[in-house]
Amino acid sequence: MTSSSATGADIRRGPLRVGDKVQLTDPKGRMHTITLAENATFHTHKGYFRHEDLIGRPEGWVVTNTAGIEYLALRPLLSDFVLSMPRGAAVVYPKDAGQIVQMADIFPGARVLEAGVGSGALTMSLLRAVGDAGELHSIERREDFAAIARGNVETFFGGPHPAWHLHIGDLADRAADVVEPGSVDRVVLDMLAPWENVDAVAQVLTPGGVLVCYVATATQLSRTAEALRADGRFAEPTAWESMVRGWHLEGLAVRPQHRMVGHTGFLLSARRLADGVTPPVRKRRPAKGSRPGDEEQWGAGRWSEEELGEKAVSDKKIRRVRRQVGQEPEQEA
Repeated sequence: MTSSSATGADIRRGPLRVGDKVQLTDPKGRMHTITLAENATFHTHKGYFRHEDLIGRPEGWVVTNTAGIEYLALRPLLSDFVLSMPRGAAVVYPKDAGQIVQMADIFPGARVLEAGVGSGALTMSLLRAVGDAGELHSIERREDFAAIARGNVETFFGGPHPAWHLHIGDLADRAADVVEPGSVDRVVLDMLAPWENVDAVAQVLTPGGVLVCYVATATQLSRTAEALRADGRFAEPTAWESMVRGWHLEGLAVRPQHRMVGHTGFLLSARRLADGVTPPVRKRRPAKGSRPGDEEQWGAGRWSEEELGEKAVSDKKIRRVRRQVGQEPEQEA
């Protein structure tokens, strides 16, 4: 298979065409994203230009509007697309998606199981990594989130991706239906309570396979780690976070920017042991009260976004975003 035939490759190169998303940057660094269309114009309070001025031009073209303002036109990178695309659930930031792809060793042709699709941000990075020859099974509890993710993914790749299989339901209920036991190379979880699915993950992961969990709070991080240790089928988990700080570059004025992308979430990874193998005994036991079985410490039942300090997404916003990505629900008869 040549690179030109890979899904999404052709729409990433060549002259700008009708239907392409284009990122415009003005002299002050402000950015606008438009979709090129015939007989369309881009307006601001300081003039306009016609889309025809960009259609057929090479990427990296500079277009000037009626007020003399110049705009640099480029196709948005995946990181740009993720941060500007319509979203229902919060997205996994590019810095974390990059860490997941690298630290989980998502390789071309890999068979990956993802649970918690959200708006599809991480899904795009996983599909890029596994390629057309790989296989990505994504499980999402909410049909409306899945619809938004499908719209975003198909917009970015220019249509359906042959490696992607999207399923609705809970991971614990659907995992055995969508993949064979012991056949999955990598599992990526982005959900409120990943510790509830340790058994399901252990059932589908191949020996040596990697589990990566993305969680928002230290409480989730701790409970997930203890659940993996208690399960006995995983090597010792590791956890980390990443922070990105940009730099101001202008002549000799080279200094860190005042703003940075700080804490977005924690990442935890663990390797699946071979069946029947007992993991080495830890030298230090966890503190009293930190074990997952202590319901008085942790609380019982399913956790909610509100309990973790996250803002719940309203039904009104979900309906609006579904319309934006062309995934409106079917009307009931």
